[in-house]
Amino acid sequence: MLTLYYARDTISLATHIVLEEVGAVYSTVRIDFKSTEQRSPEYLKVNPKARVPALITDRGILTETPAMLVYVAQQFGRPDLALLDDPHAFAEVQAFNAYLCSGLHINHAHRMRGPRWVDANDSHSIAALQRHVPVSVTANYELIERDLLRGPWVMGERYTVCDPYLFTLAQWLEQDGVDPARFPKVIDHRRCMSERTATRRAIGQQMAD
Repeated sequence: MLTLYYARDTISLATHIVLEEVGAVYSTVRIDFKSTEQRSPEYLKVNPKARVPALITDRGILTETPAMLVYVAQQFGRPDLALLDDPHAFAEVQAFNAYLCSGLHINHAHRMRGPRWVDANDSHSIAALQRHVPVSVTANYELIERDLLRGPWVMGERYTVCDPYLFTLAQWLEQDGVDPARFPKVIDHRRCMSERTATRRAIGQQMAD
């Protein structure tokens, strides 16, 4: 059985949703960021990167959301969730998820994770990172709204692992200082995702733990 290590209000929700989508049998372990449990010796044995999510499988531990999303789709016989039947379409899925991972998520993290990039004692640099978040994150969503989100789902008519990933990040859009009125496609996608049974189940489980 799989075990998902997660923390509330983090990107781990994306993998949690996909586990629900495929009907996986799994358990969860909540990591408490407020007590810096992610840096505890016990958790570092699971994920030495000190981040979530981490997924325990019968062949070892997986980390990094793009990899975990595709693994779950493949492992549970849902190649449609990653468009694995079409090499070009699968590459587009990977490209979109890589953009979220290396672009949007990083810019979002500047709001509360400044010490990853600058000295923790350098309050001026940390404040500068935080001030720039609305600018950088808005630029990410401009590209997604204009060029990447085809509608109604990211890849068009076919729901994929891209959709829980974008949904999870889009939940923080207002907190990042982004005007939602500028991105009607993103907001409509967020609404559609919030109405899916798998999304509701994953969120419910995380809130209950």
